[in-house]
Amino acid sequence: MEFVQPIRDRKQIEAIKKILKASSLRSHVLFVLGINSGLRVSDLLNLILGDVAESKSKVKDRISLREEKTGKQKDFPLSDNAKKALQEYLRTREYEPSAPLFPSRKGGTPLKRAQAWKILNDAARLAGIKERIGTHTLRKTFAYHAYKSGQDITLIQKLLNHSSPAVTLRYIGITQEQMDDVYLTVNL
Repeated sequence: MEFVQPIRDRKQIEAIKKILKASSLRSHVLFVLGINSGLRVSDLLNLILGDVAESKSKVKDRISLREEKTGKQKDFPLSDNAKKALQEYLRTREYEPSAPLFPSRKGGTPLKRAQAWKILNDAARLAGIKERIGTHTLRKTFAYHAYKSGQDITLIQKLLNHSSPAVTLRYIGITQEQMDDVYLTVNL
């Protein structure tokens, strides 16, 4: 498995959103929900319409699911951007609560991880991103921007089910150079 980075630049995030929205609302929602939820791609791809919407016109305020990897229950609110993307997407779908949120183009099965990887990589390349990007980039991007917005690292650690703050910092790509900059910037 290759090591991937979060998308640190908000302009690149917006570029990817625009690229994906122009090609497929499904892909756009996959990206927007991924970077706003911190879900692992396996949990993201296994979502069904009933997990995110009460009807074709009513997006839920929260998502509740059991994580595939940990078996733990996860319950979290949807951000405004995630809700808006879902509402737009739902208008293009028939509402069947048990249908996959992200169906493959071949039928009623969920999108596969490899196809999600291709969608994200193609959009990232079009947006000019050179770093390694993968499906895990979505989760890392969520965590990175939560940290950069001032959220406590131990809270992010808990959201991601990590064993320590150090693991979380490494996970989101905080480098020794960035930590050294703290010492040099304070300079009292």
